[in-house]
Amino acid sequence: MGHHHSHGHGHDHGHGHSHGHSHGHGHGHHHHHSSNKTALFWSFLIIASFMIVEVIGGIVTNSLALLSDAGHMLSDAVALGLSLFALKMGEKQGTKEKTYGFKRFEIIAAALNGITLILIAIYIFYEAFKRFAAPPEVQSGGMLIISTIGLLVNIIAAWILMKGDKENLNVRSALLHVIGDMLGSFGAIIAALLILFFDWGWADPLASVIVAALVLVSGWRVTKESFHVLMEGAPAQLDLDKVKGALLNIPAVCELHDLHIWTITSGYPVLSCHLTISEQGDHDHVLKMAQKRLHDDFGIEHSTIQVERAENGCPNPHGACN
Repeated sequence: MGHHHSHGHGHDHGHGHSHGHSHGHGHGHHHHHSSNKTALFWSFLIIASFMIVEVIGGIVTNSLALLSDAGHMLSDAVALGLSLFALKMGEKQGTKEKTYGFKRFEIIAAALNGITLILIAIYIFYEAFKRFAAPPEVQSGGMLIISTIGLLVNIIAAWILMKGDKENLNVRSALLHVIGDMLGSFGAIIAALLILFFDWGWADPLASVIVAALVLVSGWRVTKESFHVLMEGAPAQLDLDKVKGALLNIPAVCELHDLHIWTITSGYPVLSCHLTISEQGDHDHVLKMAQKRLHDDFGIEHSTIQVERAENGCPNPHGACN
């Protein structure tokens, strides 16, 4: 092949990224980073503690709606805990065996989280089904108190997260989780009120089914996304054909093959490809252009590009080079 080269960004700048291009890619995300960590930590703590309260409350008051809301809170707590863990693990530098550090862990954990949520939802559906047939006694007073506190807890957590860095994928998904959680608490509050005033026992399993549906949807989404990443799928926000077009547009490039784009962890796309250039093409210039284009147009900061001359590269299926 002759034209292998290593593309000057192997050296690590101490902050987990390894991009050799000089334009300060730190943009002060260190104070962001710590504010994210604090926001995630506190909301995690509040939600996790309250989830335990809700589980106990659900058992004591015999409310399935509370238990299903606790299931949703569990999903929240796990999601927040994972984001925190991912931030901590992401700080650990790559090791010799694991060259990407531990960034991938977040995805594996998310997959497990998603599967757990699906199982919780199925269990709640099953329980609710039994309850519709024979609604048991529910202590609606206690249920009302606990679900109201649950709503407040979610509002506080959402407020804490709003103060974090909303650009961060982890913080954004945590916020969505918490908002979904609020709906769960609303459901439990309304069910408690209906039981309290009208003695409608079916309101409890009904609320729990609605919440379980929410849990199921978020579990399914998390599972699907994490499997896509684990199967090395192309990142959803990137259009492969556009990337292809942009690279083929570079002067002197006649052909492109072995194009792969995948994701290490959320917000960390990686690309590798081979470019064939014509006789007149300047290897270094083409490489620079390609990396600049990928970075500027598609936000891909980590690319490995092998530039080959037409005659000794892979045989060109599209006839001779221009």
